Amino acid sequence: MATLAVTPDLPADIRLMNATAGVLGALGVVALVAVALLWAAHRPVFAVKSIRIDGDLAHNSALTIRANAAPKLAGNFFTLDLVAGRRAFESVPWVRHAIVRRIWPNRLAVQLEEHRPAALWSGAAGDDAPADKLVNSFGEVFEANLGDVEDDALPTLRGPDGSSTRMLAMLRRLRPELAPMDAQIDTLELSGRGSWRVELDTGAELELGRGSDDEVLARTRGFVATLPELRSRYQQHPLLHADLRHPDGYAVRLKGVSTSVDAGKTQKK
Repeated sequence: MATLAVTPDLPADIRLMNATAGVLGALGVVALVAVALLWAAHRPVFAVKSIRIDGDLAHNSALTIRANAAPKLAGNFFTLDLVAGRRAFESVPWVRHAIVRRIWPNRLAVQLEEHRPAALWSGAAGDDAPADKLVNSFGEVFEANLGDVEDDALPTLRGPDGSSTRMLAMLRRLRPELAPMDAQIDTLELSGRGSWRVELDTGAELELGRGSDDEVLARTRGFVATLPELRSRYQQHPLLHADLRHPDGYAVRLKGVSTSVDAGKTQKK
């Protein structure tokens, strides 16, 4: 009959020493692996060798973008901060948004979106300084070389800081309302008190007044609808100025003629 041998339990201090040794051994292995990976990560083979630029680029070449952004990139394939990399590319003029990705083992792929200019920006209303910034199609103000703008007919927006998005939306809504006048908006202005003013490429000025955007558009629509009849009474004199801020009508100044319109009636003053 076999006899089962029983191993006596080790003392508590021996078990603690064994457990401690096991933990220290595991930590040592992890440390060695980390050091090895860190050493390998800094080998020249992982230095960023090329940057691929993709996107619809109208104002920059891939070469120009690389030349501007690459000096701002720090680290290699593993250590490069992608957020900092994105900011480096977005600091290049005309670049609105950038997405930076790693491509094994030593390349970067960058997808770019450029600003699409929708208007010029000249800052606060009443400031006669020329426009020195641009507004993109999202209503965002950005800085770029105005000489790079191909569209010479961009309108100017002039308003308080932070109003560019609202002003671009109003510009887009006003254009079809003013289309029957056969004129383009040259300048759209929003005062600090919320009053709208338009300068047309014909030289005419329109004081649209305050109120909600819908109220301003309704006044403009009513004015444009009655303008042909008014001009026909005065031998098609060119419009110089219109003031739509009157509660019961509007006042206009044609070349050589000043009139006021009230409840559909035209009176010569």
